[in-house]
Amino acid sequence: MPTPPEPIRTGPFAGRTVAALGQDLREGRTTATELARQALDAVAGLDQALNAFVTVDAAGALEAARRADGELAEGADRGPLHGIPVGVKDLIMVAGLPATMGSRHFSGHVPDQDAACVTRLRQAGAVIIGMTTTHEFAYGPTGDRSATGPSRNPWDPARMSGGSSGGSAAAVAAGMVPLALGTDTGGSVRIPSALCGIAGFKPAYDAIPSDGVFPLSRTFDHVGVLAADARDCLLAYRALTGHEAETGTGPDSGLDTGLDTGLDTGLDVGPDAGRVRVAWLDPAGLFPGDARVVRAARAASGAEEEVRLAAGVGGELWETYTTIQGCEAAAVHAGRLAEAPELFDAEVLDRLRAAAETPGWRYVRAMAARERLARTVGELFGRHDVLALPAVPITAPPIDRREIVLDGEKVTVRAALLAYTSPWNVLGLPALTVPADQMTGPMTGLVDGLPVGVQLVCRPGRERLLFEVAARLTRS
Repeated sequence: MPTPPEPIRTGPFAGRTVAALGQDLREGRTTATELARQALDAVAGLDQALNAFVTVDAAGALEAARRADGELAEGADRGPLHGIPVGVKDLIMVAGLPATMGSRHFSGHVPDQDAACVTRLRQAGAVIIGMTTTHEFAYGPTGDRSATGPSRNPWDPARMSGGSSGGSAAAVAAGMVPLALGTDTGGSVRIPSALCGIAGFKPAYDAIPSDGVFPLSRTFDHVGVLAADARDCLLAYRALTGHEAETGTGPDSGLDTGLDTGLDTGLDVGPDAGRVRVAWLDPAGLFPGDARVVRAARAASGAEEEVRLAAGVGGELWETYTTIQGCEAAAVHAGRLAEAPELFDAEVLDRLRAAAETPGWRYVRAMAARERLARTVGELFGRHDVLALPAVPITAPPIDRREIVLDGEKVTVRAALLAYTSPWNVLGLPALTVPADQMTGPMTGLVDGLPVGVQLVCRPGRERLLFEVAARLTRS
């Protein structure tokens, strides 16, 4: 048996959280300039093997870092992201930096205005290191179709990072940066986070503004965050939404409204955390899975009860997702399909052409089905606060692999990767993925030495429950 390759998880931010870095900054043990230099050196040393970054902005990063240091010296503290190095997915506009969308169609394109979420990053004092690799136009969950080549998994560079925010996930997992922005239309934050062994959070629909983000499917597009752990995702979510995470003050919240999640003390799940009702959603109702992956996620989830989708609901969710996403993606790219099809990656081109053939009545029917499915799945939250399931049913496949066998049946890698994440885009529900090995340890939280992600889902407006559950499960 060949010796597996050495993981590439040696960057300066591996094992260092945003919260800890912020404390070091404020207590004078480091500076924003030093953190930026560490990130830039890490990209220079590691990225040739991983292809996580498309563009690096050394001058801009160092200028922003020096500004952050000056503000802290004068007593101006912008919050937990102040001075923190961040990567930004290469279809989120950053003024003055190339935004290629992973495609030859946009070679040389340089926006002159920041996306709204980037504006918020800057307002929070974050330091943008550069642009991270995306699957072309974000139209794929594998992360290995980009004009600049595939992003690679730091656990095994011969394997997929996942997509479409694969560069962001690889950069965080390798320790090049502690935080990155991504987008998520069917799982594009959570899939690569799970495959690369980090945390990823897709908020409720439109919780983080998508102005200035190149669209894939406007009905399903979300901006999300990727970080080493759930707490760092929460810090970034707060900064990007401009307010504290949901405080559980609704009439049915079942939570003590005085529960502390302050930035200084960390996520305190408090005495009432046990009142959060977590149910395991049997993933077999969505798609077959590797039994080892499902067992690892189930063991890490902490769920005591199990629920199932009604017969046929999983298939309806998939049909609704693929129809709406495909039609809207084809609409976005209609001009490019007609005028310069040769500039697309061949696989992306084939998918767009197939989507363009979808009849209009199927799109209308799918939009109506989406509303009905929201009511059907919503009934599960009448009895439970949080649903838990695997983030993906498999570990990271080799780059360019397009078919695998699950339960003796040949399935596409694309369908497998999207199966457990895309329903929550259809329904616009917040979803967080956390590495199983952070909960149970590597002996049971890894499969074949590769990460497994546990996905937690809740109703919009109750995001805090996801982070409370994650904090409880990862607390030693």
